[in-house]
Amino acid sequence: MIAFETSQDYTLEDDCVLLRPLQADDCVNLREFSINEPEIWRFSLLQAGGEENLTHYLSVALEAKHAGREYPFIVFDKRTQEYAGSTRFYDIQLPFKTLQLGYTWYGKRFQGTGLNRHCKFLLLRFAFEQLGMERVEFRADNNNARSIAAMKRIGCTVEGVLRSHMPTCQSDLRRDSIVLSILREEWYGHVRQKLIDQMNNCTR
Repeated sequence: MIAFETSQDYTLEDDCVLLRPLQADDCVNLREFSINEPEIWRFSLLQAGGEENLTHYLSVALEAKHAGREYPFIVFDKRTQEYAGSTRFYDIQLPFKTLQLGYTWYGKRFQGTGLNRHCKFLLLRFAFEQLGMERVEFRADNNNARSIAAMKRIGCTVEGVLRSHMPTCQSDLRRDSIVLSILREEWYGHVRQKLIDQMNNCTR
């Protein structure tokens, strides 16, 4: 296990994907999605559609990293040699050995390619095997069927729904949030191998 410091640089990679720490100048690497695919953030309270929103999105992420609450990554697809999106650890509670994994998004052409499985494997392996986490939690808008299905596919267990949990980008509406998780014993018991099998069976 390592002593996790959000001020340090951690790079995770395999043959298909590289995750490196998000930086302020990554705006140029993510601008294409922000301008052309703003609907990516349909279910997100923090919008990144449009260059001004993207700059704010990165600023908020990096401020949270500096405060020790979050650790954001940029996602690079090694197969296409293109930046694909972003993801992060957040609500990092080292004394309790828990964290949340989320704020995950990919450009449309990277969705459904198997990239997410590789990202999740690297992040979960790092969380459980290097940081010694006991629990990794996931949350999503309960209407975000695509995201929920992806979390279930990698082996997350649904714990329940937090009703009227938080506002949405539409100021007059609130969302229900579904809560899912993977525990340390589940990672070693079956989730790790399940993800490896999924990656081996992925054609791309």
